[in-house]
Amino acid sequence: MKIEKNTAVTMQLKLQDANGKSLASNTQPMAYLHGDYDNIFPKLEAALEGQEVGFKITMELAAEDAFGLRDEALVQTIPKSQFPPGVKVGGQLEGRDENGTAVEFTVVKIKGDKVLLDANHPYAGMKLRVTVTVLDVRAASAEEISHGHVHGAHGHEH
Repeated sequence: MKIEKNTAVTMQLKLQDANGKSLASNTQPMAYLHGDYDNIFPKLEAALEGQEVGFKITMELAAEDAFGLRDEALVQTIPKSQFPPGVKVGGQLEGRDENGTAVEFTVVKIKGDKVLLDANHPYAGMKLRVTVTVLDVRAASAEEISHGHVHGAHGHEH
């Protein structure tokens, strides 16, 4: 079966920076719903269109085609007194933006009574090398299509 709109694609994914340093390598396959559901990078999805099981591709993605450019407006310094005890560098905290939307922050630095938070994705601003091997392609279920993501093994669990 070819990869086309409303197919569930299972793949092995490896992410590297532009110098070839491994950033993430899934030991477990991942699955996504193909067809402009914003489940994977659009340029990668376009490269997979029409392909079949066994297809392998390595491609370079500019920062804007991957996790986006860094936005320094997403970096904040907050008084440490506003956080519960145990705040550590590298920790994740959830906050709200000015519209009330949930935002996940990473604690970047703690200096004295100040905590530096960053809501940018850790790979924002980075050019990436993505390697994908297609392991399985099947027709998506009506429920998966209505939910906009793959269910079950390697997909979203409800």
